[in-house]
Amino acid sequence: MSDIPFTLDQLRILKAIAAEGSFKRAADTLYVSQPAVSLQVQNLEKQLNVPLFDRGGRKAQLTEAGYLLLSYGEKIITLCQETCRAIEDLQNLQGGTLIVGASQTTGTYLLPRMIGMFRQKYPDVTVQLQVHSTRRTSWGVANGQVDLAIIGGEVPAELQETLKVIPYAEDEFALILPVFHPLAKVETIQKDDLYKLKFITLDSQSTIRKVIDKVLIRHDIDIKRLKVEMELNTIEAIKNAVQAGLGAAFVSITAIEKELQMNVLHAARIRDVEVRRVLAVVINPNRYRSKAAEAFIQEVLPQFSTHPEYLTLEHLSEDRDRYKEVAANAIGNLV
Repeated sequence: MSDIPFTLDQLRILKAIAAEGSFKRAADTLYVSQPAVSLQVQNLEKQLNVPLFDRGGRKAQLTEAGYLLLSYGEKIITLCQETCRAIEDLQNLQGGTLIVGASQTTGTYLLPRMIGMFRQKYPDVTVQLQVHSTRRTSWGVANGQVDLAIIGGEVPAELQETLKVIPYAEDEFALILPVFHPLAKVETIQKDDLYKLKFITLDSQSTIRKVIDKVLIRHDIDIKRLKVEMELNTIEAIKNAVQAGLGAAFVSITAIEKELQMNVLHAARIRDVEVRRVLAVVINPNRYRSKAAEAFIQEVLPQFSTHPEYLTLEHLSEDRDRYKEVAANAIGNLV
């Protein structure tokens, strides 16, 4: 091994500098001194006989050689982490780490329940939940940084041959109104009533917004006629704005259970219109899957069938035994 001109510590330092943009912040992140970081980088450049950083600017900028080493270094670090987790598996789930990825709605409202169920049976397994965009989450699974993910959007085209995507559940979106809105007293509203409302939405580039628009178009609703009053960047902000009487919104059923129980929001039904999207479990079949990941799949996503029926998320508000009974008939095999 003496002919390899770098160490894992040096690769970790390189990755931290690239992520933080400075030697000082990288040193703080790694809990070492800045001179120690600078010395490691100098030794690495000397061993490789190439400069890794352009030191002319205020920000630590990688050279072409630096980017190349970072690209391979991240893969090496990920593989080392996989190796450690494989060794941890020999302890039969008496420890180890499970990393689960999710997009915004599933990560905020659905995954915490699933993780809670898993932790009841495997309290010694550390579970990390990473909530990012569908695209970033998919890349995390592809790169081995995430064990598995549950997403509501489409996997990026460039990853569709790499990742395995298994439909898991149907996420229903409700049209929420302030409880004092006139239409909140109507059992079922008509499509044309949508054009009278002021809407509060996520950004037009968000995955959820695109999915909702596509479904509405399929139901012959002219989305250009919908009056978008404001765009907000979180579901919680949208719920609060609707509750305050600022407009109406389409929000996942899983995100409004508490508000419906407290009767501070109204979920309206639209005649002949159901707004749903398919949630999917994403795995990388070409990477090592830990026993913790397998246990999560078996405990929380039990028995996928060849032709899965979809589970509507309203079932998740019921007790654990009922959830497992319904889920057992709804989800397919991750083999």
